[in-house]
Amino acid sequence: MLSLTSIPSSPILRGFARNIASSTSPAAQLVQKKYPYFVPRNSRGSLSVYTDIRNDGSRYWVTIRNIDGNATALREDLHKTLFPPDSEEALRLRTTLLHSKHLLISGGRWKHAVIDWLQKRGF
Repeated sequence: MLSLTSIPSSPILRGFARNIASSTSPAAQLVQKKYPYFVPRNSRGSLSVYTDIRNDGSRYWVTIRNIDGNATALREDLHKTLFPPDSEEALRLRTTLLHSKHLLISGGRWKHAVIDWLQKRGF
């Protein structure tokens, strides 16, 4: 019977055990910061960030849906850190909370920037 605490004597199993250990150690070293909000993924494994184009393409909205926790804190963090302060994008960024679970972002085509921002924060 194979012991879980010892490395197997077979070269193939030893290499497999080494690959498993090396692939899990960086993930174990990641330290997740606790935020007062959480953005869950949908049933397909994607972040629930959607676009809505209105007025024949002249109005472009990005929506973050189903925010758990303090959506106002997410809104403030997004304003502070999505774009550099005093940049043109930061000045155009407008956000609105809908039903305290959804965040509507207007002012530009920023869906991919928002998704990247959320992924960098560990969501």
